[in-house]
Amino acid sequence: MKPEEVSIFPVGEENVAFGKYFVGQSYLNMLTTEGVAIGNVTFEPGCRNNWHIHHAKSGGGQILLCTAGRGYYQEWGKEAQELHPGDVVIIPAEVKHWHGAASDSWFAHLAVEVPGEETSNEWCEAVSEEDYGKLK
Repeated sequence: MKPEEVSIFPVGEENVAFGKYFVGQSYLNMLTTEGVAIGNVTFEPGCRNNWHIHHAKSGGGQILLCTAGRGYYQEWGKEAQELHPGDVVIIPAEVKHWHGAASDSWFAHLAVEVPGEETSNEWCEAVSEEDYGKLK
């Protein structure tokens, strides 16, 4: 499957700007940066981002609107949850987490940045191969 066949939204370019925070290849197409930033993020099979935290003094966080394929979302200290098209994940500010594709499937979601005060992202360690390998 080609990346452009994954989503109803344009896939965009290889995600070079954030590539160092991903294992595998992802693609990013910012659908809007006006008011609320929304990006279409597409993950090749096995691709996932590092653990990370969306910081905010107030508000903030992220919402994932899953649009294609099969993937995962996991919060620190909790079990990973499998994601499918139509799933919605609400990620509060200050929650350490990761998300990405299953090992055998492309995955795409819209990443909605929740507006807030003094927002920033903190990128942490990669998801270990051992932990990722335990997912079905």
